[in-house]
Amino acid sequence: MILPKLRDPRLITVRRGGSLSDEDHHLLAIWAARCAEHVLAYFERDFPADDRPRRAIESALSWARGELSTTEAKVAAYNSNKAAQEALGAAKYAAYSAGQAAVVAHVAAHDLGAAAYAIRAVMAASGEAERIENGRKECLWQIGQLPGNLRDLVLEDEKNRNDICWNVFAC
Repeated sequence: MILPKLRDPRLITVRRGGSLSDEDHHLLAIWAARCAEHVLAYFERDFPADDRPRRAIESALSWARGELSTTEAKVAAYNSNKAAQEALGAAKYAAYSAGQAAVVAHVAAHDLGAAAYAIRAVMAASGEAERIENGRKECLWQIGQLPGNLRDLVLEDEKNRNDICWNVFAC
């Protein structure tokens, strides 16, 4: 579970009673897609013929451009999550990251799911001695990709949800 019981209204769209603009919602989807794409190779290395996670990432980006419906993005997320269930280790987490990126179209707060699963993918792909340090580096890379106007919001959300996101945001 990566969503809090009480959702931050700043991560709920204006249409649903929050304060998140459509433009910022799209930027969160793009950021989540970048996080997932950064670790996609872990899945594709093990499952080169399975494009479900890649399609989920493309769906997130297409939705952000207004080229895909939320329902279509949710279907892509579901399919990527099914791919994750068939995988292990880093590949599993990379596919979950892609699924979370696609479902940002439905709920913006899934952006941290994409980021957290990407960090878990990096950690799972690392040797025991490098695991924590590589996870920290991935976390810092993700922060560097954040749109400036959303940086403080996402960093505060990471702090608030770190415990339900496997404590991967302690970078």
